[in-house]
Amino acid sequence: MVCVSTDRAVRERLVSRVNDLGAVLIVNNLTELRAMLPPAAEEQPTTAADPPPAGLARVGDLRLDPVSTEVTWRGEALALTRLERETLLRLASPPLRLWTYPRLFEAVWGGAYLGDQAALHATVKRLRRKLVALPSGPRVRTVRGVGYHLVSG
Repeated sequence: MVCVSTDRAVRERLVSRVNDLGAVLIVNNLTELRAMLPPAAEEQPTTAADPPPAGLARVGDLRLDPVSTEVTWRGEALALTRLERETLLRLASPPLRLWTYPRLFEAVWGGAYLGDQAALHATVKRLRRKLVALPSGPRVRTVRGVGYHLVSG
């Protein structure tokens, strides 16, 4: 059995429930898991279901350049982590739409969504804190139980 989660409580709960069923491999992320597995002979390069847009994305005065990875607000660069930038880039991709948790997770993290929303919620929480500092800036809205979408400020 394999458990992929950054949340210690989730990992401990799993181990306590399957303790007598056999071996459990616990990793923090899919990159760590992939590093442990031998490559398949016919393995093809994987691509995200929703690759980042090729051109500049704009939401009001917010500009996102997927090539230079620069995000600016009214000409000033925003300090975003890679995950925050990738999440914002997907949310800002035209047409603005609702991104379900699994689809956004796969597009940003590049792996299968296993139902653990902690990493996604934490990234969106940090992103929201940075966006709220922008006067009349875009906001990330939650559609409870479904996903997120970006709205102009």
